[in-house]
Amino acid sequence: MAAPVTPRVALLPGAGGAGAFWQPVADRLPADWSRMCFSWPGAGDQAPDPAVRGYRDLIGWTAGALQDGTDLVAQSMGGVVALGIALAHPAKVRRLVLVATSGGTAVDPHGAEDWRREYRREFPGAATWVTSERIDFGDTIASIAAPACLIWGDADPLSPVAVGRRLQRLLPASTLHVLADATHTLARDRPDAVATLIAEHLRQPEKTQTRL
Repeated sequence: MAAPVTPRVALLPGAGGAGAFWQPVADRLPADWSRMCFSWPGAGDQAPDPAVRGYRDLIGWTAGALQDGTDLVAQSMGGVVALGIALAHPAKVRRLVLVATSGGTAVDPHGAEDWRREYRREFPGAATWVTSERIDFGDTIASIAAPACLIWGDADPLSPVAVGRRLQRLLPASTLHVLADATHTLARDRPDAVATLIAEHLRQPEKTQTRL
């Protein structure tokens, strides 16, 4: 039996860009777990970084700050970054928690509302690439081996549950949890429930291969 792992958790925010979004959940995770809340350069009200000029740059920038075997907990736009890391740098990722995200798949066919116009009104100084680029990982997501916990709200107009179901079909080792009456900001609004699901997922024992 594999020895228990003490999770090393990186929490990735959405397009609002502020790592503080995840603080209520981070505060509810076990005290002995390592936690790092990222903020996105150029997103929301965050200061830009000349090294980050698009999503591909952001994926590489984030991966460079991670140790191998990190658990990625991601909200919305952060889920695109998380899956980008899992695809390009699989050794960096032990487990995934994806919350209310497109995950780099098309959401329009699932009835998602477009968030970009409202986002520009709220964050007029945000970098152009945040809303102009559209990442589509497509069926390559199926190559991700890291176990994934998907957490959705059934009242989310930006990433409907149908998006979560599609990601569940694509990710070979995934489980979908749907919270009733929860919206796109369920991680901030329901931190107790979300932290509990995260802890249960990250505590699961590692599967080991048995040699014949």
